[in-house]
Amino acid sequence: MKALAMLLVSAMFSLAALGADEAGSVKTARGLVAIERDGKTLPLTVGDKVFESDRVVTGADSSVGITLRDNTLLSAGPNSVLSLDRFSFDATTHAGAVDATLKRGTLAVISGKIAKADSSSVRFRTPTTTLGVRGTEFVIEVAGTEE
Repeated sequence: MKALAMLLVSAMFSLAALGADEAGSVKTARGLVAIERDGKTLPLTVGDKVFESDRVVTGADSSVGITLRDNTLLSAGPNSVLSLDRFSFDATTHAGAVDATLKRGTLAVISGKIAKADSSSVRFRTPTTTLGVRGTEFVIEVAGTEE
């Protein structure tokens, strides 16, 4: 019975995301990695899709690698909380936007096609700073316990 209930929750979780275009997918996951979407928290594994408004949380000794549709690479380290606040991408023109918030932890970024087309369309935030992309690779670290 418990397995059936988990399957139903997982199916409902997946159906909720069908209305939106995926922003990207998980390429690597080590340790405890979860995704928070529509008020639910589920484990995140390799191959899972990531959508705009998703929040990715890594545990101690955990990490996750996400490739967005424009080939932006995001690597979150242990004890990280990353929200993908906004993502849009036109594969033909490479126009779009990436807006993400790192609440705590570490995030390594290699920018993709959106930043190459218009660097002002890519923004990463922390509790105290907003970073505009001017280069193609950078690392953000946020200390503390803010969630």
